[in-house]
Amino acid sequence: MKKVLIIEDEKDLAELLAFNLEKEGYAAICVHDGKLGLERAVADLPDLILLDLMLPGLLGTEVCKALRKDPHTANIPIIMITAKGDEIDRVVGFEVGADDYIVKPFSMREVALRVKAVMRRFEHEEQIPAAQLFSIGDIVIDKQRHTVMSAGAEVDLTSTEFKLLLYLAEKKGHVHSREKLLQKVWSYNNAGDTRTVDTHVTRLRGKLGAPGDIIKTVRGFGYKIEV
Repeated sequence: MKKVLIIEDEKDLAELLAFNLEKEGYAAICVHDGKLGLERAVADLPDLILLDLMLPGLLGTEVCKALRKDPHTANIPIIMITAKGDEIDRVVGFEVGADDYIVKPFSMREVALRVKAVMRRFEHEEQIPAAQLFSIGDIVIDKQRHTVMSAGAEVDLTSTEFKLLLYLAEKKGHVHSREKLLQKVWSYNNAGDTRTVDTHVTRLRGKLGAPGDIIKTVRGFGYKIEV
């Protein structure tokens, strides 16, 4: 049984999330404080974390950064949950290492679908066999080590940013709609928030620097890599 850690200070909401996730077959654990949530994550090593942004004890962004720095928790998928829906808040969430983002108010069905999609994505990544280096322009992708070099310097990418870059690079020249990228990279089989794709592409280009210009925007449709 997959284990989900819910770090949410609204107790009623946390219990409702736990109830609905347990109906989906997950084991759910609730913690209502950021500091205690971080300690519980390190101790229990859950399969996924639902993390509120605004928490007592320690902010969700700080919890996320701490989890990403610890090698024991660095690869645990994290979905941010917050009442804030501005672009800057999504950017901050992804910058500190969140893999997905849900804005309150949300339906329990949406949460269940997001959790399932992120779980499936990470399970698939773990099954990918080792492969050789993949180069495109001034970018070198190591699919085995999950590392990226851009213009000779290593770039620190989140798991989702890495998968997005690799997917576009392996299919260079092809135009991909935002909806298709949500399906292939985020494993969403239903319509999602396409702004998530735009946020990730913006962050990815920024981290890659000048070589990131090979990621082209196709106005009104999506993105492609063109060397």
